[in-house]
Amino acid sequence: MADPALFEFLHTEMVAELWAQDPDPGPGPGPHGVCRCPPRLPRETLAFREELDVLKFLCKDLWVAVFHKQMDSLRTNHQGTYVLQDNSFPLLVRMASGLQYLEEAPKFLAFTCGLLRGTLSTLGVKSLVTASVAALPACKFQVVIQKP
Repeated sequence: MADPALFEFLHTEMVAELWAQDPDPGPGPGPHGVCRCPPRLPRETLAFREELDVLKFLCKDLWVAVFHKQMDSLRTNHQGTYVLQDNSFPLLVRMASGLQYLEEAPKFLAFTCGLLRGTLSTLGVKSLVTASVAALPACKFQVVIQKP
């Protein structure tokens, strides 16, 4: 597996490049792509019966495969809204040294929102994913499942 620092560097450069092109992208779905689960995840684990099982997969297996740690908490209102919280999000850890970065932090979560939404879409779950940062390096991802 590649060094996590290389992934972090790539992510930082992607954010910088995309932000330079369009500093205010506004709301909207953005470009559509296909998110593929890492090949080391067993294919049989991808057969889910309920939404909650899919979200548990994201919090455990996917998060470990990408960020080498599990998500810290998963909460739901049992009506299609889920809140995933990471108290030490790896892509925000280096920003945690000062409050001056708090305003810039959300743009570093766009990639991860896309990763979550793309994974859910690949697993057949339509969703809207948003992120928020109240204190660095913690962040919350809100997943709203869109019913057909």
